[in-house]
Amino acid sequence: MTSPKHVVGLDHVQLAMPRGAEQHAREFYASLLGLEEIPKPPQLAGRGGLWFSCGQLQLHLGIEEPFAAARKAHPALRVVGYSALLERLERAGVGIVRDAELPGIERAFVSDPFGNRLELISWQELPA
Repeated sequence: MTSPKHVVGLDHVQLAMPRGAEQHAREFYASLLGLEEIPKPPQLAGRGGLWFSCGQLQLHLGIEEPFAAARKAHPALRVVGYSALLERLERAGVGIVRDAELPGIERAFVSDPFGNRLELISWQELPA
């Protein structure tokens, strides 16, 4: 017997950030990564934090007190212009750890200004 299908996809991923650090988040997520900030609903805006559009999904940054960065658990962001993005991040002083363990996939790990781990991933066409 199979269970009915209730979960049909992801809506958003949330990471934590410290209170009052919205400008640092904007500089990293909007200015460097190129995500579009989207307004939070008025009922939630007073809590602080930010929301960003990421393709069909959203990336939310919520206030956590006391703050603790996600150093292992992480979202993987699919990117186009992978090399150009890594160069942009390097010029901005963002540390990058490249990984070549998976064939056909370029990926690197970076940390946001708060220490949250992010994976940047670009799928390459596999040779025939």
